[in-house]
Amino acid sequence: MKKSENFYDKVYKTARLVPFGRVTSYGAIAAYLGAARSARMVGWAMNNSHNQIEEVPAHRVVNRKGLLTGKHHFDGTNLMQQLLENEGIVVVENQIQDFEKVFWNPIDL
Repeated sequence: MKKSENFYDKVYKTARLVPFGRVTSYGAIAAYLGAARSARMVGWAMNNSHNQIEEVPAHRVVNRKGLLTGKHHFDGTNLMQQLLENEGIVVVENQIQDFEKVFWNPIDL
């Protein structure tokens, strides 16, 4: 990664790697970046991702249990869920179903 990249830039770069139809967690991104205790900072980055020129698929980043904890940062009432469902991910009451099957860990790269 470029030396000039800050933590948020690295988070956005990692989030862009999450494949269509898959999700990852704030903690998995933090661990991948060598900052395992920084899941909350990853969340803050996702909350700010709408300011990026290059799109960041923030809807694919959820908490470690598969809950859509960041959904209130998306325009519209259920936009995060709708975006995930458009990719074939089943969400019931803000919970991703079959989370283990759709979970993508950047450490596996």
